[in-house]
Amino acid sequence: MGVPEKLAERMSMAEQHEYLRARFSRRTMIRGGAVTLGAVTGGAFLPGATAQAAVPTQRTAATAESVDGALVAPFGRHLAFGNDPRTEVTVSWQVPVAVKKPFIRIGAHPWDLSRRIDAEVRTLYTPAGVGASGDRTQYYLHAKLTHLRPGRTYYYGVGHHGFDPAEPHLAGTLGTFTTAPAHKERFTFTAFGDEGVGYHGLANNALILGQNPAFHLHAGDIAYGDPAGQGRTTDTGFDSRTWDQFLHQTESVAKQVPWMPAYGNHDMEAWYSPNGYGGEEARWTLPDNGPDADNLPGVYSFVYGNTAVISLDANDISFEIPANLGISGGTQTNWLEGQLKKFRASKDVDFIVVFFHHCAYCTSTAHASEGGVRQEWVPLFEKYTVDLVINGHNHQYERTDVIKGDKVTKKLPIGGTAYPETEGVVYVTAGAAGRSLYAFSAPDSYEGHEHEVDSVASFINTKDGKVDETVAWSRVRYLNYSFLRVDVVPAPKGRQTTLKVSGIAETGDRIDHFTVSRRAK
Repeated sequence: MGVPEKLAERMSMAEQHEYLRARFSRRTMIRGGAVTLGAVTGGAFLPGATAQAAVPTQRTAATAESVDGALVAPFGRHLAFGNDPRTEVTVSWQVPVAVKKPFIRIGAHPWDLSRRIDAEVRTLYTPAGVGASGDRTQYYLHAKLTHLRPGRTYYYGVGHHGFDPAEPHLAGTLGTFTTAPAHKERFTFTAFGDEGVGYHGLANNALILGQNPAFHLHAGDIAYGDPAGQGRTTDTGFDSRTWDQFLHQTESVAKQVPWMPAYGNHDMEAWYSPNGYGGEEARWTLPDNGPDADNLPGVYSFVYGNTAVISLDANDISFEIPANLGISGGTQTNWLEGQLKKFRASKDVDFIVVFFHHCAYCTSTAHASEGGVRQEWVPLFEKYTVDLVINGHNHQYERTDVIKGDKVTKKLPIGGTAYPETEGVVYVTAGAAGRSLYAFSAPDSYEGHEHEVDSVASFINTKDGKVDETVAWSRVRYLNYSFLRVDVVPAPKGRQTTLKVSGIAETGDRIDHFTVSRRAK
């Protein structure tokens, strides 16, 4: 991707970004634009509400390329919650060429789409030489909807001049979404990491849609536009077109289920911005309530029902892949503690679920465990009795016993129950969404095929390199494609409320299940 390998090994993401920008001529940049974030009209559509304009982070000259809009169909629709899932949803999509006056239509019924809201255009230009393709311009569109009503299903259609989803012959292009309820209700969410483009990701998506989840968590390494994943933007491999394939692949689910990603090592792309996330900022609109939305766009939180969800950026603390190590200067960890303290004190929140890419506890022979996570975040998870931690990075399914202080406080067999208020934290690696699988050093052990061992040989990535360790916390191991399903069951105050967690194989078979239980507030 334009930086010599030996040089890239010694450079941070910001240094690689500066190198790439200096290498390509000003004439090339002006011709295509860098990351173009056009003016936005978004927001409200309910009576009495006002439209809200998003603030672009960078502007360049818009491309003059355009064709007849009637010949251009939107694709790659994907949803995301805003800061409040009860009232805020962003609809995002893509078009293959520039279009005029993009917009969204929305209403409570498919025959009533009279409310029309202009969309934001973000143009992502990748010149020849930065990656595997020639000059490439991608057009991403976003409409942020606010002042929605809790627990309501809305119909929407996306379009532009020449393509109006309200026309009868385009009725098949409509989508729906449902906002979070105003009160605690039972719901399901799903999660996985390390998807990429291919048959297995597509198969898992089909199964996920069948779970009818309220939202889906993607624990990083999303599309694999950068297949190397070392945070080294070298001359080979990177292809921005992979994102077009990915968004098309996930549209069947993401057009109706909010798709909430965290960012992994394969999601750092140095050409677009110093932090490596400029491409992601063009493609996604996520909650902006993190510690530094400009520098850490994948760090945010939201509350759905009785459950708080926190997305973190483990690239900030990764010893294994240090391209963005220390990028937040400690502000992310401070923010995390503030969020945990706030949610644990909230009378409306029973459960706290944290998801991010690099594994706190895993015995994969590829990446195993990340020492930066154990050093920076695990003590906070234990202090504030986090109920479930979901990771990717290692391409398999693995689930721990209940852990506290790096030790097993309670064996958690398949079908068992954990009580985080008194016992500790359970960690799940759900990184088998679609990319090629890794290996374990111990035999598989999963529901219906249990093979318990007393200890497993593994390692942890530290600031001084890999350190071998022998662990006793590896309870379930499944080396095939899978995802996580979590059923959240609220309860009256003082009764036991539960997370019922299941590992589901690509075949549809259940490979693991356990319960997390605590007293409802």
